[in-house]
Amino acid sequence: MVARSRSIPAPSVIDQKWPHQVALPDDLCTQGNLTTIMKFCLDHRTEYQHRQVQAVWPNGKYEDYRLHCFADVEAAKMFCDHFSGQMFDPKRDRENGQIRGVWRRSDEYRRILDLGPLSVPEILRK
Repeated sequence: MVARSRSIPAPSVIDQKWPHQVALPDDLCTQGNLTTIMKFCLDHRTEYQHRQVQAVWPNGKYEDYRLHCFADVEAAKMFCDHFSGQMFDPKRDRENGQIRGVWRRSDEYRRILDLGPLSVPEILRK
């Protein structure tokens, strides 16, 4: 098993101390988009942690999502509104409330290529 860095909190600690979470498709959180996200948080003096969750739809499709986790609900709402993300409740949305459970979606799968000011890089669009 890989040792965890002491500077990165465990998933259970993130869910406990940063419970207000916003989900964005992982493909949107790369390259220049990551810089945009980090700049937004820096400009608003908002500290956050991030972690992953795999969303699984009834038709068997799945996609990785990056959760941006905030201690303050207002910061999470501001982030969610700006980036058109989706609020994620780790206790309700994770399968059986498990720390590493998947996100069972009930809606219909659709690939998201553009969301708010973010756009999937061309190399990841295929």
